[in-house]
Order: sequence, then C-alpha cells, then structure tokens
Amino acid sequence: MKFTDIVFTANQNLWRNKLRSVLTILAVFIGAFTIVMTSAINTGVNQYIDKQLASVGGDDTIQIISAEGGLASMMSMGGGTGRLTGNLDGPTEYNPDKSLSLAPITDEDLAKMRQIFGIRSVDVYFDVTTEYIRGVENDKKFNISVSEIPADSYKIDMIAGRLPTTDASQRQIALPPDYATALGYYSDKAIVGEKVKIGVKNQASDKIKEVEAVVVGVQNRSIISMSGAWANPSLNDALYEALTAGMPEQYRNKAFAAIAVLLDDDEDTIANVKAGLEEIGFIGLTNEDGIAMLKAFFDAITTVLIMFGVIALLAAVIGIINTLFMAVQERTREIGIMKAVGMAPSSIKVIFSLEAILLGFWGSLVGIVVAFIAGYVANMAAAETFLASLPGFTLVIFDPFNLVIFVLLIMLVAFLAGALPARRASRLDPIDALRYE
Repeated sequence: MKFTDIVFTANQNLWRNKLRSVLTILAVFIGAFTIVMTSAINTGVNQYIDKQLASVGGDDTIQIISAEGGLASMMSMGGGTGRLTGNLDGPTEYNPDKSLSLAPITDEDLAKMRQIFGIRSVDVYFDVTTEYIRGVENDKKFNISVSEIPADSYKIDMIAGRLPTTDASQRQIALPPDYATALGYYSDKAIVGEKVKIGVKNQASDKIKEVEAVVVGVQNRSIISMSGAWANPSLNDALYEALTAGMPEQYRNKAFAAIAVLLDDDEDTIANVKAGLEEIGFIGLTNEDGIAMLKAFFDAITTVLIMFGVIALLAAVIGIINTLFMAVQERTREIGIMKAVGMAPSSIKVIFSLEAILLGFWGSLVGIVVAFIAGYVANMAAAETFLASLPGFTLVIFDPFNLVIFVLLIMLVAFLAGALPARRASRLDPIDALRYE
C-alpha cells in the first residue's frame, strides 16, 4: 500500500465520527492558539524594545557606578541596577567598615579607569533633581526630569531638531514629547531655538532658582523618551551649581557615577572594560544591560502564559488517546479484514499514527488561523487605544519560523499520544478481530 494511499485512508477514517474528531481538534486548537498568541506578543514586545534600543545608539558608552556602596544602596532601595548583576544572595551581615551609602568617584578612581584598555575617555556626571520647566513668557510650570547626555555618539529618535552638543558652551536641552504644546507652542518644530527656564530647589536656602536653556530638539515618542529631557554638560553643570550653591565644599562636587566612551562597541571590548572596572571596585552598565531586565520581565510573563497552553495541550493529548482507542474498538472487525487480506501490522500502525498526527495538524492549523485573525484585531485595537502613544509598537508579530516549529511540535505530541492506540490496533489477532461483534 502506497504511503499516499495510507495518508488518504487515515484522513478519511478521521472524519467517520465528525463530532468526536471536531471536539478533539478543538482541544488541540485551544492549546495551539494560546501558545501561538503568547509567542507572537512576546515577539512584538521584544522587537519593539530592540528597535528602541537600536534607535538610542550610544553603544560605545558605558555607565560606571561603585560596585560596593553604590550598588548595595540601590539594592536596598529596590533599585533595578542591583538586579542586573545577579547579586541576590539575600541579607548580608553588617560590617561597620563598609558603608551602604553611595561612594563618590574620586580623581584617583578616574585615573585608574582611564588606564583600562578599551576606554577612550571617562568623566563624572552629576545627577540633578529638577522641580519644573516653564516657558520664558509662560507662567505655567510642568514637572520634568533632566539627565546629562553621555556623549555626542548617543543617538535618540528625534521628531524635531537635534540632541544637545556636549562641547557647546550654550546651555542646551532636548525635550520629551508633548512639552512643546504644553509650554504654549503650536508644534514641536516651533519650540526649537526658543528659551525655557528650569527650576531647581537650592539645598542650602531651600529656595527655587531658575536656569535658562535653549531648546535644540524634541524627542520622538517612545519608551526611551519617557525618561525625560536630555541636557548638555553646560546646562547640567549650571543646574548642579544652582542646586548646591551655598553648601559647604565637602558636600559639593561629589559625583557618584561616570560615563566612559569606549574605543569601539564590540563584545570583547565591553567585556574587557567591565572586567577592568570590576578589578578596581566598579560596575559598568551598557544600554543593553539597562533594558535586559525589562525583556526578562516580559519573557517571564510569556513563559507563564505558554505553560497554560501546554496544560491545554495535555488535555488535548488525553482527548487524542481516547478518540483513537474508541476508533480501534469501533473498527476491530475492519482491522481483522485488513490483516486477513494481507495488510502488514506496520501499515495498520501507520494509519492510526497518521490519524493522531492529523488531529494535531488540523488543531494547530486552526489555532494559527484564529490567532492571525485575533492578532490583526488586537493590533488595530491596541494602536487606537493603549498603544496610541507608542507609534511603531506592533503588539502581535508572528514569526514564521516559530509557527512551523509549533506545528511540528504539536504533531509530534499528537503522534506520541496516538502511539499506544496504534500499537494496540497493529497487534490485534485477525481471528479474534473478525469474531468481534
């Protein structure tokens, strides 16, 4: 009997009892649909994160913090930076010689960093807590966070203008989305070149001081732009001066982080720099390190949801076994006739195995088709609702390679589920089978 004839026969046999076959395929469909949709959402999220990370650029920069005091402080406050290092061994015993307070970076530390192979330049930067931003001719004030741009090589998607220039003496700022209209300008382009004032609360007098800056650009809407505005060193230094003016000298000019510009952004250079920093008591974090925890979070959720799909498939496996055992029982006399006319037990086993595989195939195929329809609807709904503020974010993306793998795996599971009924059918005694009523 030709293989094509065996496949044709198996498919015909499958639809003898349509209701039973449809219910079994439905069980497979539920598991397949859950796994395919979950995987597609994970692909969509990760592709968007990767796209955002690529648009940020600055792969040749690395943030440097203290490996001891700084990291421990961040971990004790629930900060994400500590989690990236994998230092999760639980509580540590108190040591009076080791403080959990942030350790400032000294000139001696900078000198050691500059000697590490792979580092082109390294400079400290000061974190500044800002109170608000307002237009020069507008009394409306809006909350804003401002960070110093690490290097000119840093790249961020801009909707208007450009990023601040690090060596410019002019105080420059690139605003997040929506701030132009909030400050009274009719478009993002209209605010480029205009002046704004940023308020900081002086730590000595507890009074607000304002620093004037020129808007050189507006960031495009993305998960990166949610972090706030970017300032060049001239503006950041002015903000820090306004923040600390009047304070005792021992409390000023203490930086707790630094930014290093690397010779290149290949993996070997980054690994070498991280190892060198670790030797002198510091930790280096790249952009990819910062986004890794976010991706790990979505991967963890995806894994949990896929497990629900696997549970549904296990229920489908029981359905396949039950369906085929009933088919063997119903077609016992037919099996006896096939053996009597000379059909090999292996051919009978193949027919029932193929029926199991076809149950898996049709169930996974229906699951993929319905997932495509659901994904299309979900993408349209998401783009008009909760993802409207994140253009370019496609929630559901189907990876053809993953789809093929899923179909093959489900067919394999179905084949294994049908192995026992197929074996039973192939081992029936033809005489007993012919006598079966």
